[in-house]
Amino acid sequence: MKWIGSSLRDLPRLRSCKRRRVSSWDKTGGNSDFLLIKSRETVTIADIKASGCITHIWVTMDCSAEYYLRKILIRMFWDREENPSVEVPIGDFFGIGHAIRKNFISLPLSMSPENGRGFNCYFPMPFSERAVIEIVNESEQAIIFYYYIDYEDYDELEEDLGRFHATWNRENPCEGVSEDGMDNWEFLFGGTNLDGKDNYVILEAEGRGHYVGCNLNIHNLRLKREVWNWYGEGDDMIFIDGDQLPTINGTGTEDYFNTAFCPAQEYCAPYHGITVPGGKNWSGKISMYRFHIEDPIYFDKSIRVTIEHGHANRRSDDYSSTAYWYQTEPHKKFKPILSMEDRLPREEPKEFD
Repeated sequence: MKWIGSSLRDLPRLRSCKRRRVSSWDKTGGNSDFLLIKSRETVTIADIKASGCITHIWVTMDCSAEYYLRKILIRMFWDREENPSVEVPIGDFFGIGHAIRKNFISLPLSMSPENGRGFNCYFPMPFSERAVIEIVNESEQAIIFYYYIDYEDYDELEEDLGRFHATWNRENPCEGVSEDGMDNWEFLFGGTNLDGKDNYVILEAEGRGHYVGCNLNIHNLRLKREVWNWYGEGDDMIFIDGDQLPTINGTGTEDYFNTAFCPAQEYCAPYHGITVPGGKNWSGKISMYRFHIEDPIYFDKSIRVTIEHGHANRRSDDYSSTAYWYQTEPHKKFKPILSMEDRLPREEPKEFD
């Protein structure tokens, strides 16, 4: 079949496919429309043997474990791949890190009322033979888990469609420099970095495809009230197809996320936003997103998406991120995801309570 987009102007176009859904509905006709996923249990919530494209995922869950959004993983496999193309803590996958849920809206991802408990993903996810989605409960408590997976069923999949991928990373903390002997201005704005050697890595991938965005989560670990303690100024540097110097250079953390002048305000737009702006003097936890929906970043052989942790990598904050991209299979195997204990967010220091 001819691949059909889903934009507003394409809605009148008639389509040769069938709408399908896999969900947690109660097969007895009752109202127990959920799965109970036990502690330390992995459950397959979808195993679709067909040619098609997932167009929407909705989930909500109830779990009494603290930080459960970092303790539960979502995994996805396409066609005959043995290694997951998606492996991310479930809260981070749907757009916000730090095991935080709150209402926000973007074009591909959202957390909806009540209090961000309705998670939605609209990234299209094509597959030619099979799609498998797993939930891995590494928490100490069971989960009550509800879900919809809406997809289109095709006679055959159009060629030259990349497969959806998402991966999670964390450096806790990033390796910065000592500020001994520097004044605050020099520490935040001094130094040089041309090759991005020690940058925080958002994505490393091999093959042909395009990067379509990320969310980035920062915990400001520099406990300074008496001086200006802006966490940013880290330039984005993207290396394409083996380039040793950045193919694409940015001008600062807030600039990559399409904001300006050291923002401290919550803001949500279709392609960029700040969901968690931090506290006074940018203290504590921050979360931002940037989606390259209108401006994907293409690669033929490889891509390395990085960002400085503070200008010239001088800051030593806690960074984590989820990257989203499409590419040919097979993909480069992900490095093992951090253990459940190493994924947990930091506590806020008492002086910032």
